[in-house]
Amino acid sequence: MARERFIIGISGASGAIYGVRMLEAARRLGLETHLVMTRSAKVTLAHETTLKVRDVEALADVVHAIDNIGACISSGSFRTRGMVVAPCSIRSLSEIAYGATSNLLTRSADVVLKERRRLVLMVRETPLHLGHLRSMVQATEAGAIIMPPVPAHYTKPATVDDIVNHSVGRALDLFGLDTGDLVRWGEPGRGDA
Repeated sequence: MARERFIIGISGASGAIYGVRMLEAARRLGLETHLVMTRSAKVTLAHETTLKVRDVEALADVVHAIDNIGACISSGSFRTRGMVVAPCSIRSLSEIAYGATSNLLTRSADVVLKERRRLVLMVRETPLHLGHLRSMVQATEAGAIIMPPVPAHYTKPATVDDIVNHSVGRALDLFGLDTGDLVRWGEPGRGDA
């Protein structure tokens, strides 16, 4: 039986580690991952982590070039569970929201929407002006889920990794996927039950 396919986009917003951690989690879940990174994402990765682009690409089953508009993930006939953009820049959000796609990341997200599959955008920007908010509304009306990676303080995170892992776990929840290590409110043994 073929593994379920999952698209992971990494844009140039701050928080490249969210995309990296998403790839790691998807691998543990046995998903076939299709990665597409913007050029800005590669620059951000170098500024924010010690990872090389090749290290991140090695976590994916299939890596697609940002300009390869003919890639399989640009077609609705290529079945996937959906797509997450982690992190999602305002530029990528805006292209997705209004269907004015200029690269494979935003084209793939547009395809996921038109096929009525799940699209989660981990938007990373603050503060937000009215144009950003309108783009979020437009993307939501088109079927996307806007999920900024906001830390849950009830988990009592001790490290940045704790914060990142929780946000990634919550995003995967939106696809019905559970890594098994997400701290959840109200569960026994968590000090809050």
